[in-house]
Amino acid sequence: MAKHLSRSDIKKIVSLIRGWDQQKITWPAICEVVEPHIGKHPTRQTLNAHQAIVEAYQARKAALKNEGVAKRRPASLSIAASRIANLEAEVRELKEQNRLYKQMFTVWQYNAYKRGLSESQLNEPLPRVDRERTDGETR
Repeated sequence: MAKHLSRSDIKKIVSLIRGWDQQKITWPAICEVVEPHIGKHPTRQTLNAHQAIVEAYQARKAALKNEGVAKRRPASLSIAASRIANLEAEVRELKEQNRLYKQMFTVWQYNAYKRGLSESQLNEPLPRVDRERTDGETR
């Protein structure tokens, strides 16, 4: 039983989940498949304790459900290659955008700390919007 997973183990597991090619994905099946790759047999609870693994699992499960509906196939290899190139470019752009968001979050996190804001203050819900009220009214 594996209680702790290293970052490289988590990356390997996420990669295996993303490339899952069987019809059905289950936690026990993942535990079996990852054992030779990470050198230990993790439990479902161990895998479920890591957010990246859970997100990959949920995304793959949803994708498998949708793949059963219909797979769209390109008419030729050149169309497929063009589509792959476009998707790879989109992935690169989204990774860069994500990097910038992480950088911005770090700045915000520092500024909030510097001004003494607590995590609970930052997580307060937004105020409710009263749609019945107009700008000129006062109640």
